[in-house]
Amino acid sequence: MPWGMIGWSHHHTPLEVREKLAFSKSQVDDALRRFQQLFPRCEAVLLSTCNRVEMYVATDSAEVFPGLDAIGRFLADYHGLSYADIAAQLMRLPDEEAIRHLFMVASALDSMVIGEAQILSQVKQAYDQACQASTARTLMHQLFQRATMVARRVANETEIQKRRVSIPSVAVSEIAAEFFERFDDKHILLIGAGEMGTETLRYLIDAGANCIEIINRSPEKSQELAQQFPATAVPWEELYERLAVADLVISTTGAEQPVVHRDTFRAARTAHHARAVLILDLAVPRDFESSIAELPDVYLYTLDDLRKVCDRNVEARQREWPKATRIVDQELKKFVAESAHRVSGPTIRRLRSQADEIKREELARLLAKLESREVDPEICKEIEVAFDRLVNKLLHPPLKSLRDHADSKHHANLLDALRHLFQLKD
Repeated sequence: MPWGMIGWSHHHTPLEVREKLAFSKSQVDDALRRFQQLFPRCEAVLLSTCNRVEMYVATDSAEVFPGLDAIGRFLADYHGLSYADIAAQLMRLPDEEAIRHLFMVASALDSMVIGEAQILSQVKQAYDQACQASTARTLMHQLFQRATMVARRVANETEIQKRRVSIPSVAVSEIAAEFFERFDDKHILLIGAGEMGTETLRYLIDAGANCIEIINRSPEKSQELAQQFPATAVPWEELYERLAVADLVISTTGAEQPVVHRDTFRAARTAHHARAVLILDLAVPRDFESSIAELPDVYLYTLDDLRKVCDRNVEARQREWPKATRIVDQELKKFVAESAHRVSGPTIRRLRSQADEIKREELARLLAKLESREVDPEICKEIEVAFDRLVNKLLHPPLKSLRDHADSKHHANLLDALRHLFQLKD
């Protein structure tokens, strides 16, 4: 069965391109529906986060697999982008490489911040969304459930996630902490009340912040979050007014277009005689127009600005990397072998059934002749045992070859050869 992954990530694709390719939750549903219409026999899961857009595809037959470039073209076409313009930054992974990549992603070994805990929940959400869209069926159930198990093994058996470092924690604990000596006297505005906003809020409070305002398009969400923490919810209509008086702004919305525009922002700051402000735009697509960074006393950081910090985290966790990747490789080998066993099972059963049928026919013919000659029944039993041994010995070499190559790329070819040589029918 062919597997494939095609996508763009922070490793090879700049933020300007990733934000054009990003999918909102509703767009993921729509894209999966369209993909299913084009390729009805394929299973698919679409993972879209701040740092990656990846589609995982599988099918039970190589004949109906659309090809990795066809999948990439589908994703580009969905956003009205030229595939030729972004194909060079594309990551194309077939079969075992795709499976291993998902295990690495789910285990937070491919993240911008190695070991960040948020990615596993994002992988689960992408899988759940595909299940609801009916594009994740048997093959994706097996793959994503195993990916979750691999991630848990890495977390439990290594130190790579013991001191978890997520994007919000790096933003607050390292970038903001270098900018401010303290947080308890700072006016902080959090834009967005989703999962990343909630995690960011925890780090802010741990750092000593006690003057926090939360603003969100949905007032119910901002009020609910403000009730959970020592924070105040403010109406969305006051966005620019609250921006003008803030010392630190952290934005984590899921908006498809910028929510803060340069001219309006500059006018608000001028009207309020605003002081210097640090803005951490953690959203993809970005919440702040990039030209805002050109304004005086405005220090705007985006996700790509976290790279240097992330590199330090990679070095700090390097000692655990070999142990974690060994777990991934162990589980990859087991998963591939188990998948091959599931695929070869029906063929092996048909082969054994065909061999047993031939054996029964020939044995019945021989025993009928022997009985007519009054041959000792004990000898007839010995003949039956000999027939069984003969069939088992004849089948042992081809079946052993299948088992020995269960985790290799030759397994599918061996299976096809077995079907052809023994003329096995579906």
